[in-house]
Amino acid sequence: MGAPSVPAGPTGRDAGRPLPDEEYEAFLGHAAQWGLASSGYHNQNYVLPLTEPMARLLRQEPGTPVTVRVRRTDALPVVIRTWPDEARVLRAIKGVLPNVPECLFEGNRFTIHSYVEGVPLSSVCENGKPVDSLLVKDLAGLFARMTQVRGTALPALPSTWPRNHTDSQGFLRTLARTADVQIRQANGAEFGWLFAALGIPEDALLRFADRVPALTRRPFGLLHADLHRDNLITSSAGGPPLTCVDWELATFGDPLHDLAIHLVRMRYPKQQWDEVVGAWVTAVRPVRPAATHGVTKDLRHYLDFERAQSVYPDVMRAAKSLESFDEENLRQATAAIRGALEAAAEPLRLSTVPGDREIEHILFRWAASAPVGGAARRGRIGGVMGWRPDRRVPEHPEFPHSAVHAALSLEGTAPAHHVFKGTAHLNSVVRVPGIDFPVVIRRKVPHVRRRERSYLSEHAVLRAIERSGVAVAAPRVLALGESHSQYRFAYSRDRFAIHTYEGPADTGRKPDHPVHGLLPQEADGLVDQLAALTRVGHTQLDPAGGEPDFYSWLSEQLVALVAGLPKESQQLVRFLGLPGAARLREILARHQVSRRAPALLHGDLNPWNLVRRDDRFALTVIDWEMALVGDPLYDLVRHMHLTPTRPEIRDRMFRRWERGLDSEFTGDWQRDWRVYRWIEIIRSAYVDLDRLVTGASLDAPNVRRAVDSYAMTLTAATGSMGLSVRATANPHLARALA
Repeated sequence: MGAPSVPAGPTGRDAGRPLPDEEYEAFLGHAAQWGLASSGYHNQNYVLPLTEPMARLLRQEPGTPVTVRVRRTDALPVVIRTWPDEARVLRAIKGVLPNVPECLFEGNRFTIHSYVEGVPLSSVCENGKPVDSLLVKDLAGLFARMTQVRGTALPALPSTWPRNHTDSQGFLRTLARTADVQIRQANGAEFGWLFAALGIPEDALLRFADRVPALTRRPFGLLHADLHRDNLITSSAGGPPLTCVDWELATFGDPLHDLAIHLVRMRYPKQQWDEVVGAWVTAVRPVRPAATHGVTKDLRHYLDFERAQSVYPDVMRAAKSLESFDEENLRQATAAIRGALEAAAEPLRLSTVPGDREIEHILFRWAASAPVGGAARRGRIGGVMGWRPDRRVPEHPEFPHSAVHAALSLEGTAPAHHVFKGTAHLNSVVRVPGIDFPVVIRRKVPHVRRRERSYLSEHAVLRAIERSGVAVAAPRVLALGESHSQYRFAYSRDRFAIHTYEGPADTGRKPDHPVHGLLPQEADGLVDQLAALTRVGHTQLDPAGGEPDFYSWLSEQLVALVAGLPKESQQLVRFLGLPGAARLREILARHQVSRRAPALLHGDLNPWNLVRRDDRFALTVIDWEMALVGDPLYDLVRHMHLTPTRPEIRDRMFRRWERGLDSEFTGDWQRDWRVYRWIEIIRSAYVDLDRLVTGASLDAPNVRRAVDSYAMTLTAATGSMGLSVRATANPHLARALA
C-alpha cells in the first residue's frame, strides 16, 4: 500500500512525512493486538493509542486514543451507499454537529478517526427498552441540526438522484431502485435462488418503487441513514450527551427517511414511537419548517421501505450463519428469515410466507449446493443430499442417475433469472458438467392448494407425447424422485422432477413469452401443435376422459370448485352477487355443446406456459400439470381467454384449426366456442376473487395480470349470467376492484 496524502493540519519540520509500507502494516498489527472494539457493516473498529511514527504523521501527540476502522474483506453488500468516501462527509459536517469524529488518515485498507469518548447507547439501554425522554429530545436535536446541512457542502450526488431536492416521491423511488441494484442484484449470484425460493419476486423492489404514491414535498438534508443504539455514543460528564458515529451510509434526501430508519433500527418499544415522532417534529420545525410537512401521512411509506429492503440483508445474514451448520444455527436462521419475510410481506406484497419447515428445506438445499467443480459452498454439509428415484420413470440414457445427483447439488446455485416460481412449482435451471443441455428442476411449492385441480400426472403426459413422436414441442422428463437430507435435525423428503429446459439456447437470457398475444406465425405453430395432440394416445392416461358429455363434466367441476371455496371467499361471492354452487349449476345447464371426439389437452395455455423459439414450432409448450382429456375446442378457447388475442389472430387460429383437425374433432365449433368462452369468464370470476381474498400465487405473473383486471372480469361474468354487481362497503370489494 503506497503512502497516502496527508490531511491538512499543523505544520512542522517532520509533520506529514510519508512512512514506508511496513510502518502501516506494523500499525495495523498494533491495532489487532488491542482487540476489536466493534464491528459495523463494512468496517471493524479498534481503539488504541497512537504510536510515535503514526502520531508524527497525523500531527497528534503520541498516546492519543484513536479509532482505527479496518475495511472488512468478507462484507456482503447489504446496504445502500450514496458515497464511497466517509471522510468527505465528516469534513462537511464538522462544525455543524457536535463532537463528530474527524478523519485523520485515509488509506486503501483502513482509516483513522479521532476517538469519541463514551460508550454506545446499546450498552446502557438495550434494544427494546424505552429510551429516556431527555435523550429522545437530544436525538431530535441532532436530526434538526442535520437538516441544516445543504447539498452544496456534501460530495456530488449520483446521477440517479432527483434533480429537484424537494421531490420526496422521487427520492423514495430512487431509494427502492438503488436498493435493487446495490443489494439484490449485487448478491444475485450467491443468493438469487434463495430469494426466489422464499417467494420474493425478482422485481419486488422495482414494483415497490412504481407503487410509491405522491408524497408531500420536503426539502432535502443530510441523513445519517443508520442511527441505531450502537452508533450513538453517550459521553461521560461534561461532554455532549449524544454523538453520532459511523457515517459510512450517510446520504442526502427527505429527512423523513432518516426518522423511519431510526424508529425501526433503534428498536423502540411501540408505545414510545409517538413520543419520538413528536420530539422530532418539535425539534425540526423551528429550523426547517417545511421538513415537517406531511409527516403523519408519509411516514408509513418510508417505514414500509425500511421493512421491504431489510428482507434482503436479513435473509443473507441468516443464510451466512449456516457456515457452522448445526441444529441451533438452523433454527435461529429459520426464525430470522421468517420474521424478515413477515415484516416485508405487506410492503412487498408477498403472496405467502413459507412456514418454518419449508424455510428449513430451502435453507438446506441452498447450503448444500455447490458451484460447478466445487464442494458444497457452505460449511461442512457437502455430500449429504441424497435422492431416491421414482420407478415410474426409468433412468434416462441421456441423463444418468449420477447426473441427477449433480443437478440436485447445483440447484441452489441457479441465478435469479433462472428461477421461476409459478402457481404451484419452483423451477430452477442448472447446467450439469458433462451434459450438453441445461435442465430444470421442478418442485411443488408446499401448502399451495390450486382451486383448479389437476387430473393427470405431468410426467405421464410428457412421456406419452415423447413416445408418440408427434410434432409437439414440449419438455422431456429426465428424472422423477424424492430428495432428502441426511441430517437428522434437517431431514426432509421433497419430491422433484427434472425436465429438459426449453428456454433460449443462450442461458444468460430469460425465456421470452408472448404476454401481449401471439404473432401470426406463433398462432399457426400453436394450432399445429394442438392438432398434433389429437394423435397422442390418451386412453392409457385417462380411459374415461371426455366421455360422455365433456361440457356437463366441465360444469360440474366448476360447481364443485365454487362449493369448495373457503368461508371468506364464499362470503364475498355472496356480497358481490355471484351465484352460489346450486344456483350456478342451474345457470350453466342453460347451455349444451355438441359432442366431439376427445383428445389430450394442455388445459392451461396462458402466455407464460408458451416459450418463443426460432423454428417451425414457433412456441414450446411447458407446464403440463393441468393436462386433461376432453374436447379439443376447449383448449383453443381457453387459450384465447387467458391470452390477449386480437380478432384477426382469433379468426386465423380458428380457420387453421378447422383445416388441421379431423372433422370428428371440429363439428359445430362455430356455435359452441362462445359457450366455452362464457364458462371461462365465469370461472375466472370465482378463481381470481379467491386469489384476491387468500393472496394465493399472486407472485405468479399470469395470476397477477388476472387479478389486476378483476373489475372487468366481474362485470363480464355477472353480465353474461344476467346478474348485476351489488354495491357494498365491504373492504374486500374495495380491494378486489382496486
